[in-house]
Amino acid sequence: MYRVIVAAFPGQGSQTPGFLIPWLEAAGARERLERYSEASGVDLVAAGTEWDADQIRDTSVAQPLIVAASILAWQQLSDAERAGFGGVAGHSVGEIAALVAANVISDIDGMRLVGARGRAMAEAAALADTGMSAVVGGKEPEVLEAISAAGVSPANFNGGGQIVAAGSHDGLAALAENAPRGARVIALQVAGAFHTSYMSSASDALQAAVDDICLVQDPALPLWTNSDGTVVASGARALELIVHQVQNPVRWDLCMASFADAGITGLVEFAPAGALTGLAKRGLRGTPAVALKTPDDLVAARDLLAENAN
Repeated sequence: MYRVIVAAFPGQGSQTPGFLIPWLEAAGARERLERYSEASGVDLVAAGTEWDADQIRDTSVAQPLIVAASILAWQQLSDAERAGFGGVAGHSVGEIAALVAANVISDIDGMRLVGARGRAMAEAAALADTGMSAVVGGKEPEVLEAISAAGVSPANFNGGGQIVAAGSHDGLAALAENAPRGARVIALQVAGAFHTSYMSSASDALQAAVDDICLVQDPALPLWTNSDGTVVASGARALELIVHQVQNPVRWDLCMASFADAGITGLVEFAPAGALTGLAKRGLRGTPAVALKTPDDLVAARDLLAENAN
């Protein structure tokens, strides 16, 4: 029987101070991260080992830091192990790591792209006093009605009973004061209303960064998109969707539904891991999931791949 292990790459908010320290112990990892720093325009070695939570919360830092960590963790597996995955997907900025994993673009081009994305979205966020809040629980129609009534927008449909709302802080406060029945509203530590129209000014800068990529290939592994959860067969189309996603909702719920339809038998979330495996526990109940938080977790990932080998 054909078995499908999905490689999943997390989005913004997954980073914690010092989380890269153990990943830099691998041979060549520090040198690779220095190259990624140059490509992205961020001192990723310092950010991942020394900087505090406030410093790495900055969108222009957080996005390249997360993608660099995911790529470093991906590269700790052998070519044969990476080829054992049945597909890849990333949540929000994690889609850039997924593009690299699927060989759509090179790691250096991926880091240039995420550097441009982080800067453009940080600049867009600075134009208005906005943020994001997770709505956990409740019935989806009632949650969406409450989000609309508060004058904010659904930005992330994460599945497992979680929708993230984004918009003005006043609107998010109104949502918290009038939470849907059976739901909790939790403010997120992000500096902007990502995946909404507030990010429209970031699109041009991101498109320019995409246009600068010289080599784009079609995915070497099935690549699911946040736009609607489908598999994207064209590298050029995948990059179009990367630009589109900046101001449109993340449909991770549809990605997980597609994983289930594809017969997923396991999920490995790459560093900085935890968020997507948590969603999988609720949205893909009973599916084995491994979170690569440190290099020690690579053993469990390899075991899962071996158990699911054809």
